[in-house]
Amino acid sequence: MTSAPAVALLRRPETVRDRCQRFLRLAEEDALPHFMLRPERLAGAAEYVTDTIRRNYPELQIPYHSRWRHFAAGQVDRWSALQQKLEGLGEGEMARRRIDLCVVSVLLDAGAGPDWRFTEADGMQLGRSEGLAVASLHGFAAGLFSSDPRDPLRVDAAALSSMSVEALGAAFQVGPSNPLTGLDGRVVLMRNLGAALTARPDIFGSDPARPGRLLDHLDRQAASGGLPAASILVAVLEGLAPVWPSRITLEGQNLGDVWRHPLAAPEGPAEGLLPFHKLSQWLSYSLAEVLEEAGRPVLAVDALTGLAEYRNGGLFIDLGVLRLRDPALATQPLAMDHHAIIEWRALTVALLDQLAVLVRQDLGLDAMSLPLARVLEGGSWAAGRRIAHTLRPDGGPPLRLISDGTVF
Repeated sequence: MTSAPAVALLRRPETVRDRCQRFLRLAEEDALPHFMLRPERLAGAAEYVTDTIRRNYPELQIPYHSRWRHFAAGQVDRWSALQQKLEGLGEGEMARRRIDLCVVSVLLDAGAGPDWRFTEADGMQLGRSEGLAVASLHGFAAGLFSSDPRDPLRVDAAALSSMSVEALGAAFQVGPSNPLTGLDGRVVLMRNLGAALTARPDIFGSDPARPGRLLDHLDRQAASGGLPAASILVAVLEGLAPVWPSRITLEGQNLGDVWRHPLAAPEGPAEGLLPFHKLSQWLSYSLAEVLEEAGRPVLAVDALTGLAEYRNGGLFIDLGVLRLRDPALATQPLAMDHHAIIEWRALTVALLDQLAVLVRQDLGLDAMSLPLARVLEGGSWAAGRRIAHTLRPDGGPPLRLISDGTVF
């Protein structure tokens, strides 16, 4: 299946970066409707991130910002324990199982809300991203995503397509006293994922169609030196396009995490459209880690962008790099398509590139040893959470978001 040129353009990470950089230039000219930029505060933000990195990774051995960090929440190596049940599988099939888990877990990761917790058998309680990750891993271990009781530790289209609110809610321990934001939206994502896998046997195979078959598709895309990270993102966006709730379509194709703003590329092509692909890029970082550990080099990881989500974005608001023109917007819930949220996300992506340069300077490292994916992990995401908990008792973001469980 070949995408229309405008659709293909909006799926490229360089388009995300270029269009977000335009918003930063407008902010530098004080020409954005909702945000003012205070560039003199960026150096202080970089120092805060550097301090966070040194606290979290004193030896500066920083991994990628990927889903695999969350599976080890509380210093428990849950994947290794689960991997023992898969002993005897070859390197390729083990990677497919990891991709199976990673895809469903990332798609289930959008904001959980402040009140939800997942409790493990030993009593450990986890919320937000870590809780969602661990809940999805336990669901995977219990065969929630497999249609074959004889082979529970996999993900396949049949199980996803028949996912129910009751089954996912039970796996995530949802109840009146433990509400999970966007549960219905997550179930729709799982069902849509099942349909997407079935629709693209060229990417996800058949009998059964599985997310893990993406490994074979990417192996076919790789050159002798390795696989460009941008190719991972393109494959994810092409294969998973039907997964997203239909927000904006172009040439008959669902664009996913792409939004309208009058200041986005007014000259075209695809004028007025601003792509972020937050979850898809985070999934691409997560898959890059699997591929590299399976002996498949991933090239040009920094071609992917920073992630337009509320931890990174909150960092810039909480440390004063960004300021709302109308402070009242911070007191009311805002929909994902509100122009203030779109501007905030665009500025976040662009500022993360500048922040990464300053953090590398502070640490005496170059882009090869500290790519953006490690700056995010070390890093800006952790620093955004840290400052949020310092400023607000619930550790929530500085802007209140109306989430459907499919973006953040």
